[in-house]
Order: sequence, then C-alpha cells, then structure tokens
Amino acid sequence: MKFYIHTWGCQMNVYDSERLADLLTANGYEEVSEAESADIILLNTCAVRENAKEKIYHQLGRWKELKKANPRMIIGVGGCVASADGEEIFRRAPEVDIVFGPQTMHLVPGMIEKVLAGGGRQIDISFPELEKFNILPPIARGAPSAYVTITEGCSNFCTYCIVPFTRGPVVSRTVREIMEEVQRDVDSGVREIHLLGQNVNEFAGLNEDGSESSLAELLYKVSAVEGVGRIRFTTSNPKDLNDETIAAIGELPKIASHIHLPVQSGSDRILALMNRPYTAESYLEKVGKLRAARPGISISSDFIVGFPGETDDDFEETVTLADQVGFDQSFSFVYSPRPGTRAAAMKDPETLENKKERLYCLQKHLTASADSISLLMKGTEQVILVDAHAKKDPDGHSYQGRTENNRIVNFRSDKDLIGEFARVRIDEVLPHSLTGSIIEGN
Repeated sequence: MKFYIHTWGCQMNVYDSERLADLLTANGYEEVSEAESADIILLNTCAVRENAKEKIYHQLGRWKELKKANPRMIIGVGGCVASADGEEIFRRAPEVDIVFGPQTMHLVPGMIEKVLAGGGRQIDISFPELEKFNILPPIARGAPSAYVTITEGCSNFCTYCIVPFTRGPVVSRTVREIMEEVQRDVDSGVREIHLLGQNVNEFAGLNEDGSESSLAELLYKVSAVEGVGRIRFTTSNPKDLNDETIAAIGELPKIASHIHLPVQSGSDRILALMNRPYTAESYLEKVGKLRAARPGISISSDFIVGFPGETDDDFEETVTLADQVGFDQSFSFVYSPRPGTRAAAMKDPETLENKKERLYCLQKHLTASADSISLLMKGTEQVILVDAHAKKDPDGHSYQGRTENNRIVNFRSDKDLIGEFARVRIDEVLPHSLTGSIIEGN
C-alpha cells in the first residue's frame, strides 16, 4: 500500500513526519508525493494557532472526496491537534480512521493493520514518554541536514500555549541515544545536525554513569563527532539560556552563528501575564552576552501581538526592544486564544483591527532590521551548506544552500557540491534570497 504524509507545524513535526515515513517504509509501505496516489493519508498537525487548526478540518474535508472514490482509503490525523481534540476529530471528520499523538506515532503501523482487519477506528493519544525512539528504525534519509530530537514535551506552561497539554511534560533522551543517532546521520552523509526540543535548554539527558548532561555538555560532544560540520539547536527559552551554553556558542566554531531566542513581548507586565519568567532587561543582557561570546551572531525571535491586556504602551515597549536588538528574520503573529489555556480566560478588550495594526507596525520594524542585515552581507564571504540544485537550474550547474543565519544563496558551479560546504561571495541581495559566486578552492 502507498502512503502520503502532509505536515503542518514546527521543526519537531517535520522530524516526526520523517521518522514516521521511515517506520512505514520499514513495514513494507511505499511513500508517494501526492495524496491522490495514496491508499493511506496521514496529516501531522499543529495546534498552536486557531486558524491552523481550522485549516486541518478544511483539508480533511477535501480528502473526504478521495475516500469516496476509494472506500478502502485510510485517513489518519496525528500531532498536536490529535492530542487536543481526540475523539472530537471523529465527530467533526467522520472520514478519519486513525488518531494518534506525537508520542504514539510509532503505533501507526499496528493501527493501520487493525483498521484493515475490520477493527474500526483507532485512537491513541497517550504520553508514553520516549518509547517511540526505542521502536523507530534507523533513519533512512541521507539529506545534508538532519533534525535530532533531544527533548520531548514542555513543562513551562506559558499561559497562551497548548503544547504542554498536547505533548506532555518535558523528558530528555539519553546522551547515548542522541549520539548514536548523530553518528548514524553522519554515516549517511549528513553534515549539519539540528538539535530539537520545545525548550532545548531544559535538556537533562542521562550520561552512561547516570549523571545528568546539560545542553552545553551535549553540544561539546556533538561538536567532537568527525563529519559534523555545523550544529544548530531550537528552540531556546530565554529564561533557561545560561552562561554555560553561551560559552559553548563562543568556543565551538561548529555551532552556527545564529540563535532563535523567542522573546514574545518587550513589556515586563505582559511577559508576567504570559508566564515568561524573565524581563526585557534580562533578555537584553543575554543578547549582550551572546554577542560578546560570538561577535556578529544572528538573533531571530518570535512575537505575540495583542496578548490579552496589552496596551499601546506595552506594544511600544515591544517595538523598542525589537529596535534595540536588531533581530534577523523573526516570526510575529496576532495572539490566538487556545481553549484550555489560562490566557483564553483573560479579559481581552482590544479589537482585532487594532491588533492587526500593531502587528503591521511591528513587522515593518522587523522587516527593516532583517533587510539591513541582508544588505550588510553583500560582498561578504559566506560558508553555505549546499542542499540542492537551485529551483531555476537550466543546465544542472545552479545550486542553492543556506548561510549560518539561514539565508538561501543561489550560485553556479561546475562541480557537484550538494551535501558539501562551499565558500561563496554574496553578489546580490534579492527579496527572498541571495545570489553569489563560488570562491576558488572549494
């Protein structure tokens, strides 16, 4: 049977979908690139924003027509919406046969077999912690960059966030498990390792002797693996970014000169309402330490505009902080209430129109900052990881790759450099990418 996986959400969802594909392939199923060709359609979902959740049900409605044409087709929903909605998915989308959570995706092959055997709808949205990592097969993908999950879940309970309810409390994989996965990735041709967690700074995986490892200690271990050329880690809660990790960023050249450090708001009052236990001042102090440890480091962030109770003054403090830091390619959204979170019950007198005006204002500042960083890159030499041929490649000699601060660079080369690092001089800055010239000696 043929399967198709559609993914919405964060990098952890992307990782989960890739591993689920590996698992299904190992169980004899064949992956296809479009839903219309599949016997099994799986949707890996995100519940962070309300409109994303509604998009999921609209998508299921479209797939309902495919199932009418192929009654034996199996449709499954996984991820955070599955954890949040559970049995409700069957009610709203009767065409769905399987519902599974982020921690139970390893059970999907068995659930499929039960449906095929006439066992009816299947659901498991429990939290068996790290059980899935003991069952998932070795990674079968040899892409230049690979995600490696180091923690699952979150225990911070920010008042706007549903993740602790959909992924469970934070748990860390053992150092041995992580290092074995990193080594397998490198052996398959991976050059860039991207460590993942809802809050990687909470990592406390056990060493062989039973002691706990910090994120910084793990970074040193991964950096020591021969063949690893670049390391990234996402996401970092500012409250847990400590001096030890900042020192590792300064001392380990393999760590990309970029960090995603979500601030959410520049108002101390709003941060307290969000249950983000840091202040604008302490955030700026950590930014200063990062830039002292790694001069030129690129910093991106997340922002929530229009959180319940946010005033014009609160918003102006956010804009001020954004201008002070000079963020690179950040993400910003109007607050979206999630049922079951504390913020959903907070009084929210501001109109959506006013919130959208604030978002537009903030995004103008963020875009100007990111654009200025791009312009400063013109004429510089960048080390990029070449990951594919360019989208426009008339003769097979155009390639693309990413800089340390995640800019896409298109360039030409007579040598096939996919999967390798290349030194490129930036020649032109375009709205969504850069163009460059290969530097002799690659």
